[in-house]
Amino acid sequence: MANIKLARQLRKQETWAEKLVWSWLRDRRFSGYKFRRQHPIGGHYLDFFCQEASLNIELDGRQHGFPDHQQHDATREKILQSHGIKTLRFWNLHLRREAQSIRDTIFNELQKRAPHSLPEYTSRIKSDAKRE
Repeated sequence: MANIKLARQLRKQETWAEKLVWSWLRDRRFSGYKFRRQHPIGGHYLDFFCQEASLNIELDGRQHGFPDHQQHDATREKILQSHGIKTLRFWNLHLRREAQSIRDTIFNELQKRAPHSLPEYTSRIKSDAKRE
């Protein structure tokens, strides 16, 4: 129960970067993949977790650049890997300038780990491009 309380508290205190990424991922908006925010696993809270693809997306602020925090992240990463979870990490400061690249990276990893069929309109776009 303490895990759930803390996860709820973390969700209420989200950063601008978390708000932005959540606007992409919530309500299965991102190609139908379901994500959870501040999902507890093994004493850790994952920023954004897709169970179907066993994919964790972490947003890193300045504090993640310090050696003690890097060591903590490395230890945490080993625990997640032991559960079969892959982590994608993005620096907060890159989110605004490289949003499309980050979205593409997330989508490509999701498709590798748990493929979803693409919407019909994407095949029409590809076939129209071939005709030109």
